Amino acid sequence: MVREPLPPATDLLGWRLKVSEDSHGQHKWIYLPPGPAREAWPQTKVDKYSLGLELDSPDQPEPKTPLDAARNGLKFYKELQSEDGHFATEYGGPLFLLPGLIIALQVTGQTLTVEESLEIRRYLLNKRRKEGGWGLHTAAPPTVFGTVMNYVALRLLGMGPDEGPMTEIRALIHKMGGATGIPTWGKIWLSVLGCYEWDGVNPTPPELWLLPDWVPFAPWRWWIHVRQTFTPMSYLYGIKFVGPFTPLVFTLRQELYTQPYESINWRAQRNNINPLDIYNPHHPIFDALNHVLAIYERLPWTPFSSCLPLREMGNRRAYQMLTYEDENTGYQTIGPVSKAFNMVCRYAKEGAESDAFKQHMSRVRDFLWLGPDGMMMTGTNGSQVWDLAFLSQAVVETGLADEEDNKGMVQGMLDWMDKAQLRGDPKWKEEGYRHTTKGAWCFSTPEQSYVVSDCAAEGLKAVMALQSLAYTPKPITLDRMRDCIDTILSLQNPNGGYASYELQRAGEAMEILNAAEVFGRIMVDYLYPECTTSALSALRYFSKLDPTHRSEEIKTAVDKAIRWIHSVQRPDGSWYGSWGVCFTYATMFALESLAIAGETCANSERVRRACDFLVSKQMADGGWGETYMSCVTQEYCCHEQSQVVMTSWAILALIYGQYPDKTVIEDGCRLVMSRQKRDGRWEQEDTEGIFNKNCAIDYPAYKFIFCIWALGRADKYLNA
Repeated sequence: MVREPLPPATDLLGWRLKVSEDSHGQHKWIYLPPGPAREAWPQTKVDKYSLGLELDSPDQPEPKTPLDAARNGLKFYKELQSEDGHFATEYGGPLFLLPGLIIALQVTGQTLTVEESLEIRRYLLNKRRKEGGWGLHTAAPPTVFGTVMNYVALRLLGMGPDEGPMTEIRALIHKMGGATGIPTWGKIWLSVLGCYEWDGVNPTPPELWLLPDWVPFAPWRWWIHVRQTFTPMSYLYGIKFVGPFTPLVFTLRQELYTQPYESINWRAQRNNINPLDIYNPHHPIFDALNHVLAIYERLPWTPFSSCLPLREMGNRRAYQMLTYEDENTGYQTIGPVSKAFNMVCRYAKEGAESDAFKQHMSRVRDFLWLGPDGMMMTGTNGSQVWDLAFLSQAVVETGLADEEDNKGMVQGMLDWMDKAQLRGDPKWKEEGYRHTTKGAWCFSTPEQSYVVSDCAAEGLKAVMALQSLAYTPKPITLDRMRDCIDTILSLQNPNGGYASYELQRAGEAMEILNAAEVFGRIMVDYLYPECTTSALSALRYFSKLDPTHRSEEIKTAVDKAIRWIHSVQRPDGSWYGSWGVCFTYATMFALESLAIAGETCANSERVRRACDFLVSKQMADGGWGETYMSCVTQEYCCHEQSQVVMTSWAILALIYGQYPDKTVIEDGCRLVMSRQKRDGRWEQEDTEGIFNKNCAIDYPAYKFIFCIWALGRADKYLNA
């Protein structure tokens, strides 16, 4: 059964996207009722395209070459450039984000606008699977986590218990055993709401932040997303925070379970996780530690007990750490999960009238994006730098940046990248255990401030490409680029590989402590072919621009990175991707890095194996298609149909490897060109991104960026 999308819940003609109002690159959707204000502020093409409204874009000339098709694609896409120079887009897919925000707003006594609430309801109902519930993300089958959390969100947003499909959804929850089997993150959110008991949550002690830094499992060693989520969770656990007991809370207590709420043995539910939800089962050592901590939790933690008041000390330390995070990120935090949790913590400690809580509320809408299916919560506050960095390189490498019609667009992109560079370190760098950020670029916005190794590298590559053009100004000086290079060098691990946000601070044994049953390999910052390739390519390109800056260190870093990439190639010739889907994505990056090292099909058995792997996956229509399940199973999972984004990645990879059979690339180009609409656009086909092995996320800009890039590069390669 295919569900027909629900019609808009509001008048879509009233919505406007405001960019860079309070900070560089900020997104904020605003609703204008009919009247003079709406008439005075007409919708832009960005607004209309984002909302799925008709653009009335003219048909373009029939492309005769891949470059013609790339030009048509850019002609359409550049009309979507925002006035500040970047390309705003959605960044959605995970379905556990919105419910956390809705619960946070509920327990802090805050509300969204009527229009926002209606469009969030529409989004959640549109993303409901044909099986009746929701999964971890939009492409996944229903789970207890997804179904319970989104059912609760809809109830908090005003839907009645028997309105629309709610009765059917509730029946599915009961069929799955009720909310007692929800994973740990869900248990915590329901406890905060008052629809679950803290006794049913495995201990999440804030006292861990009291451990000395030398302790091998101290929280500062954990992957940044885990520790910034654990910190507010541990504070809320430490104070056993529960929101107001409203009539709706008591009603939900009766709706979510298969037995009376009062009769549930909550302690017995701590490790009760429905098999539908489990991707990463608890390690036996972790369960044993939880038994020990459960005994610890029953000790009388009061200032008047004979024991030291460690809980109070732990709470103070955890709260201090989350305040550092808030102030380092302009109250964005690293992502939407920690954002919602931190907001509740600041409310619980300081109240709704505090400056900290008001600052949090002022940044809530940075995470809300309105699309054709309704209003979602984005995976961070956007993907602004990441998308623009790739597009910048694409238009320069294809030669399209030199065409007169595109020069205004290019200068706007460079101006945006200039303003997005971080000029210093976080305010609480040492205290917050943050890595240096000076000179680098983030994934989203400079205010958010989190540098990722590949974002810093791709940002620098974009700037070097844009400033290589004869007509562009050169605002980013060599000194500023050197700052970025210094940060990139500082992020390389001793074995040559690059992780994401920081140096790897602990070994894989830390995974024993993984409490998030739905994600895999999250406890430390692992090393990735994608990040390593981006870093080494930026280092190599910069060394040509400025051969005087740390030249020996750069050469050593590049050599070590190449050796590490060699070491993680799979026997079939591929590389596993952790941030995109999946083997196609990582193999493209890896072949780029090997090309930089001078390795091609002509002289490298490694490159030949990689190209042969990709060619073996080419589908009958000439394209490539891979599903997110490749990331889950760690084996290539062919899509039922080819995808233009995966096809573009494969084309670029084969070009990097200088694959000699050009008919393979020609067939891929024909597939991408055949999917292009007459006005130059490509339609969204399926999800392209992944994180933590099990959660897919969408990158809608990829269908423009990589199709333009691959077609333009292929045109040159095929005619060489």
